[in-house]
Amino acid sequence: MRGSCLCGGVSFELEGEMRDPIACHCSQCRKTSGHYRAATAVPFDKLKVHSDSSLAWYRSSDYAQRGFCNKCGSSLFWKMEGEDTISIGAGALEAPTDFKIKTHIFTEDKGDYYEIEEGPEQLAKY
Repeated sequence: MRGSCLCGGVSFELEGEMRDPIACHCSQCRKTSGHYRAATAVPFDKLKVHSDSSLAWYRSSDYAQRGFCNKCGSSLFWKMEGEDTISIGAGALEAPTDFKIKTHIFTEDKGDYYEIEEGPEQLAKY
């Protein structure tokens, strides 16, 4: 499956199986994406970056960093230190994805301007 940022400065391909997206409602994800963030994940070695001329990383906590395009601002990746997987923003992937939201996490931190749809599992924390 292929994906990219809005301007095309970062393009990539994912190989193998991907999990259905987890929707994160934590304040960091909401601030970096403008809303909650839905992301799939793959083992790090299954992410093949074809173009990274504008890829930048921001250490958003003691345990994780976020990859984004420093030209168009697209939020693309989330990587936890010491883990062998990487999360990829589902919105950066080319359709069709055939994804369905699997779980909502950090729901106790969600924005006050929306409600979470019923159906997928909801976890106050993760």
